[in-house]
Amino acid sequence: MEKRKSSRKEFVVNGALAIGGLMFSGLPVFSWGRLKNDSIGIGIIGCGARGRGLAGILKTMKGVTLTAFCDILPENLQKAMELAPKGVKSFTDYRKLLEDKRVDAVVIATPLFLHAPMSIAALQAGKHVYEEKSLAYDIPQSMDLLRTVRNTDLVFQVGYQYRYDPKYKRVKEIIEQGWLGKITHIECQFNRNSDWRNPVKDPSMERVVNWRLYKEYCGGPLSELCAHQIDAIHFMFGGMNPVKVAGMGGVNYWKDGRDTYDNIRAIYEYPNDIKASIVSVLSNAYNGYFIRILGDKATVEIQRKQAFIYAESLNNKQGTVDGVTGATLLNKTQGEAVELTSDEIKTKTREPSFYSLEDFIDCIRNRRGTISNAETAYQSSIAIHLGNMSAEEETFKYWNSSYNI
Repeated sequence: MEKRKSSRKEFVVNGALAIGGLMFSGLPVFSWGRLKNDSIGIGIIGCGARGRGLAGILKTMKGVTLTAFCDILPENLQKAMELAPKGVKSFTDYRKLLEDKRVDAVVIATPLFLHAPMSIAALQAGKHVYEEKSLAYDIPQSMDLLRTVRNTDLVFQVGYQYRYDPKYKRVKEIIEQGWLGKITHIECQFNRNSDWRNPVKDPSMERVVNWRLYKEYCGGPLSELCAHQIDAIHFMFGGMNPVKVAGMGGVNYWKDGRDTYDNIRAIYEYPNDIKASIVSVLSNAYNGYFIRILGDKATVEIQRKQAFIYAESLNNKQGTVDGVTGATLLNKTQGEAVELTSDEIKTKTREPSFYSLEDFIDCIRNRRGTISNAETAYQSSIAIHLGNMSAEEETFKYWNSSYNI
């Protein structure tokens, strides 16, 4: 345990990311001073693949100016600066970026354990925040960040982009309209066949580069992959908290020194007798991503690009199955796949991240709240942590009243 704490401290200090003194209470309520027709200056903190991808989207948007990039890895910063317009500043210390008066809002795309302290620092500096999922490294950080956001009038959005995906909106609608009947089970899978490892030129930078492989920096597949599905469940079912969770995980395949799981299975129990199975495996990519919602009238399956509904066949007849007379035969064990569509699905053909960022900018301009906000992300963050805690401690974990802040 001491060794892990030491290496994490080195990560922070050597990377000019010391967070001491940034977390305090009594934050002021900031006022929004910019005019609607001003260009919004964006700073990117964390210029890895995800940070650069978000920067590339923002670069295409009207009324947005990329003004600053920050990363502790020179190669990441160099790649980001190659796509930057003239006048963009580069930093290796995010606190210096936050002092830049041209920066109105920041995108935080760093390792999970830095999400909360960086977001709090940005809000204290009067910046609007788009923070990549998930909300925070642990439950205390999640609570601190939620309280901080509540004490500001700044825009705070979390990168759960599926809340902006028209497929998920359509599924939410048909659930509410009763198309699926009584729903008791949800099945989610997010599998990959990958060691999840990035090449490291300098061995001393192993944990900086491959932070996803170490528990001191993130929550493994549950926080980095399945977080999207957990949040999608909360979105589609109207924000219900899980009642309890049972998790099981391990390092069963990639035995390379990592300590985050290379597989996890968690079963969440929600109100109204709903159980959700969440699975992530890093050694097999078959049917890599899906969410299935099982009702007694129909099933919905959400895939990467499409969503389908399968009607249940309720017409039974008697027949013979494997020589057993009188066994029930279904005319169809499952209805034919029918693709779910809507006008929004047909017209909104960009990646969900575009619509997520578009909404973030619009919220800043029009002084309104976001769809994926601190309240919704807090709920998903607690659920993620309960799942990991259950797997670690090999016991049920419950949503208790202390989480209702």
